[in-house]
Amino acid sequence: MRKLLVTTVVFGIVLAARTTPARADFGIGIFLGDPSGLDLKIGLTNRTGLDLVLGFNTFRNGRADYGHLTYLVTPLVAHGDAVLVPIRLGIGAALYGGSNDLDFAVRAPLEIALRLRNAPLEFYGEIAVAFTLFDPNEDSLQADLQGGLGFRVFF
Repeated sequence: MRKLLVTTVVFGIVLAARTTPARADFGIGIFLGDPSGLDLKIGLTNRTGLDLVLGFNTFRNGRADYGHLTYLVTPLVAHGDAVLVPIRLGIGAALYGGSNDLDFAVRAPLEIALRLRNAPLEFYGEIAVAFTLFDPNEDSLQADLQGGLGFRVFF
């Protein structure tokens, strides 16, 4: 998990260092809730992006390593004087658990954010349904609700 975290941070620094157009398309921050961890958002276009969270979750049996990658689409952006309010929908996959008990889930989040116009900062909340497709300890499909609050600083 540490190698993955180091690789992700190095990848993020390389993306932030490249020359980009005026719009900010790479954000790094913290997400707190279920799961909690380091959050990286990479903008693909004005209305799509990838969201990567690496950290831990608190599903059923306490703390476990966690990571998810989600493809986000922004179908609606409300415009205010000081903020933009993007509403994002996504689909992605999550891996969590220990080295002997690795679970795989498909997740579908709804994210609502407040992106400041005069600062490269975004605050957001997310709620997601995660369907665990593979769990060595369970024989049936499980549905879990995930959610939390976070912030990102954009480069």
